[in-house]
Amino acid sequence: MPLDASQNSLVLPLLGLLVEQPSHAYELTSRLRERYGHLPVTRSTVTSLLKALTRTGMVASRVPERVGNRPPRTAFELTEAGMADFRGKIEAGLRKSQVASVDFTLAVAYAGALPADHALSILDARADRLDQELVTLQEEPDGVAEVHMLEVATGAPSSPPKPVGSGS
Repeated sequence: MPLDASQNSLVLPLLGLLVEQPSHAYELTSRLRERYGHLPVTRSTVTSLLKALTRTGMVASRVPERVGNRPPRTAFELTEAGMADFRGKIEAGLRKSQVASVDFTLAVAYAGALPADHALSILDARADRLDQELVTLQEEPDGVAEVHMLEVATGAPSSPPKPVGSGS
């Protein structure tokens, strides 16, 4: 886990689940595993993150409740500061995260928490930035590592080879 718990990739989906409903650590762990099977989720990590988020005021704990014969469980809920941080993390993920990264995918998944026109403007700006990066790469292939330019170095055609037996 990163030294700054707020930088953990589980924080955004954890806050997202708390937007939906207050929950205890065990339930959050189960829901994270169910919804985000590609993320490494352990109950100890979720518990540690909840403690760190409580210390920073992003989440608040409720009075422990007993259900049936089970031991009392403490549910956590999102605070106003937590909601603001949640939206900030979505914005940062949409603006700055690596293309096709887990952080970008999670930010897109929760983009509905932002006003639609705001999310659209962020994504438009990202698309413009990526278009410009593409133009720069196409104009200046010398700045690209050789491994990315094998087609140029070997004189290979830019179109993919035709499958064997395709009739041509």
